[in-house]
Amino acid sequence: MTALAPTLQAFFVSRLGRQRDASPHTVDSYRHAFRLLLAYAEAQTGKRPSRMDLADLDAVLVSGFLDHLQDDRGSSVASRNTRLAAVHSFFRFASYQHPEHAETIQQVLAIPRKKTQSIPRSFLTSTETDAVVSAPDLSTWCGRRDHVLLVVALRTGLRLSELTGLRCRDVQTGTAAHVKCLGKGRKRRDTPLDKSTVALVRAWLGERRGEPDDALFPSRRGGRLSSDAVQRLVAKHVTTARTTCPSLANKQVSTHNLRHSCAMDLLRNGLDVAVLALWLGHEKLESVNAYIHADPTLKERALDRLTPLNPASKPGRYKPADELLAFLESI
Repeated sequence: MTALAPTLQAFFVSRLGRQRDASPHTVDSYRHAFRLLLAYAEAQTGKRPSRMDLADLDAVLVSGFLDHLQDDRGSSVASRNTRLAAVHSFFRFASYQHPEHAETIQQVLAIPRKKTQSIPRSFLTSTETDAVVSAPDLSTWCGRRDHVLLVVALRTGLRLSELTGLRCRDVQTGTAAHVKCLGKGRKRRDTPLDKSTVALVRAWLGERRGEPDDALFPSRRGGRLSSDAVQRLVAKHVTTARTTCPSLANKQVSTHNLRHSCAMDLLRNGLDVAVLALWLGHEKLESVNAYIHADPTLKERALDRLTPLNPASKPGRYKPADELLAFLESI
């Protein structure tokens, strides 16, 4: 057997499973990346994946695979970078196992990420959020479940995986009401709930009548809702909401848009950006900057706080006092 197959198996079982205790979402993402890579490599080399060696996955082939993702499969730059991150993680692991392939490994690790264009976050206005949460039919069990799910998503800003992972015991409706979730990077955090949401969740728990470890938002069969199921129900209710809120017609709304909408609502109501980063479970404060850029009114509010310039000062233009500086300015 060649080096690739046992090393890849050890990567998923030992590195991701035991050493890093990676989340199911990460494992699934990495698995999909290598299914795509190995299928591409088989088409290029004519070898079955189980017969390939590490040398077969050289920098030329991996670069061609990344181009294939964008050119042939229509993947975005972000998706390309996600697949490359999985490949890099595996090759870093392989570098400790197979130093004889050091040259190939270093060349693959040298493949850079592509820069992505920063796009302002898409979010819903208060009128649009009201239309979306009012869309479910409250005369049905599924409609009441969907209504509570949408409200919780818009009030907490939880990620999709965090929403589907909520259990009945993760919700505290007493003093200092909050929801507990296991977030990205297996970080646990508590997110507070306002009074109206607490009342809504408390009523749902009474109707749900689940055990502590049961899913807070179950499927009709009682199991946990899948991510795809939540995306479908959001799309369904957005479609319904468009009949009463025409501005939704031009927006593609997903669960992540609900998260963005929560963030924008908190910012507009004066929440500090550092607290917002903790609220949303971001590791870096810079991750919140995209929300600030999304709403020009936030910038206008900051501009209004600036001290006016001295009206007596005369406007002028910078003139370099050195020929070399003048050359640099002219470039």
